[in-house]
Amino acid sequence: MKAFLLAAGLGTRLRPLTDSVPKCLVQIDGKPLLDYWMDLYSLHNVSEVLINTHYMHAQVHEYIYDRNLSGKLPYITEYYESELLGSAGTVAANRDFILNDEAFYICYADNLTNIDLTHMLKFHQAHTASFTMALFRSNNPSQCGIAALDKDDRIARFEEKPLEPESNLANAGVYIADRSLFDLLPPGRFLDFGKDIIPTLVGKMYGWESHDYLLDIGTPENYRKAQEDAKWIIRKK
Repeated sequence: MKAFLLAAGLGTRLRPLTDSVPKCLVQIDGKPLLDYWMDLYSLHNVSEVLINTHYMHAQVHEYIYDRNLSGKLPYITEYYESELLGSAGTVAANRDFILNDEAFYICYADNLTNIDLTHMLKFHQAHTASFTMALFRSNNPSQCGIAALDKDDRIARFEEKPLEPESNLANAGVYIADRSLFDLLPPGRFLDFGKDIIPTLVGKMYGWESHDYLLDIGTPENYRKAQEDAKWIIRKK
């Protein structure tokens, strides 16, 4: 199984830390964030990952080169974007990466997580879904994409960063999709999953609630929290 790992963001909220290192390579308890993702993918039998690069891409390129040279799985393919394509735009530009795989992961590298990808995949397959979104309970729902589920776990409503959230069931930034997703992704333009694609899937996609650890490390407060959490939650699961 393959995965997209969206890692090209500028990390502006983490400055000045990200003035010298891209967000996907910031150190958390002595390891770059990308290492946590590669360990997670390896645990859940992901064989190949495509990572998009943009900001300080040379550092990420070096990480990818060294990781592949080590022989550790998953194997990493780099996709450099001279101009950012957006979360869905990256996937649209790389449809050939998937070939005939029946399902694939799409994940946001901003998060530190030990999410059970295998459990999520079993849910996805049991619901014969073409798109499944991982959900979590957020303490700050007005800053998230918020979903409402029907009795069959289908996402009946979705709103990006609502002023008055109706729940705290939030988009975790982890998806499973099949190749039919590409029919919704016109290549060659900026596309964002939260704003451009997910609203068109309301009533058709499914939501899987994760009870695992997940933290967006993109603020100084969360970055500091991640240093402690990684010791006790991520590395010891």
